[in-house]
Amino acid sequence: MSDRAATSAGAHAFRSPVSEAPWVRVALIGVALAFLALFLFLPLVSVFVEALRRGVGPALAALADPDAISAIKLTLLVAVIAVPTNLVFGVCAAWAIAKFEFRGKSLLITLIDLPFSVSPVVAGLVYVLMFGAQGYFGPWLAEHGVKVIFAVPGIVLATIFVTFPFVARELIPLMQEQGTVEEEAALSLGASGWQTFRRVTLPNVKWGLVYGVLLCNARAMGEFGAVSVVSGHIRGLTNTMPLHVEILYNEYDFVGAFAIASVLALLALVTLVVKTLLEWRFADQIAAATRRH
Repeated sequence: MSDRAATSAGAHAFRSPVSEAPWVRVALIGVALAFLALFLFLPLVSVFVEALRRGVGPALAALADPDAISAIKLTLLVAVIAVPTNLVFGVCAAWAIAKFEFRGKSLLITLIDLPFSVSPVVAGLVYVLMFGAQGYFGPWLAEHGVKVIFAVPGIVLATIFVTFPFVARELIPLMQEQGTVEEEAALSLGASGWQTFRRVTLPNVKWGLVYGVLLCNARAMGEFGAVSVVSGHIRGLTNTMPLHVEILYNEYDFVGAFAIASVLALLALVTLVVKTLLEWRFADQIAAATRRH
């Protein structure tokens, strides 16, 4: 076989994925776009169409309802508490797992992934079992005037449980890839632990931290299952936006239900836009951090 024939055979044997026939690329892109249009774009557009079916006035009136305002405020309050809490937990857990070797490390990683595998409804039932009137700590809490279930504390606890993996899971692989060389060098030069974290570790993982916080925030505001179990569905008191949407829909108030749902959709879109803007604005820094590791 001639050298030219061998080269040609080798080129065909190791064809690059990007050198496929044009119809293959068009077909794959078409399938992806059709999937996104069917399962993402159309449902999202339908939410806003249904909210405005009777005009802007009824939709705004539904949003101005006292129960709706209470649900929006409670949703934002829960997110304000849950996200910083999971931020602290995620950073501490990722730091411990990536930088140290200790007994129970695998168990800790498994526990961090637990909310991904356990139904949120089950998580809510666990909190009822622990803090409900007939739960393990319920009688003691009642004696001291502390109410957890069917109150804001229970909603916050349930939300923290279902959202705590997001920050940790974004940071763990980044910190593991980063290793400990840079931290050890900073410590050997006299930097304190806090200075090492602030000036060495944090700049290397800040984008993963931002993405984890955004995902955590989106899930906190949209959580339904666990919150539904522990909230009691008390209008004006313990209903978050997802729960208020369910109540309005069951009462056949479709305009009100979709108006609140459109607010949730807008919050999700804002999260996506913020993430995209950060990637665009700091693309060079993100690429540099990726090359460095």
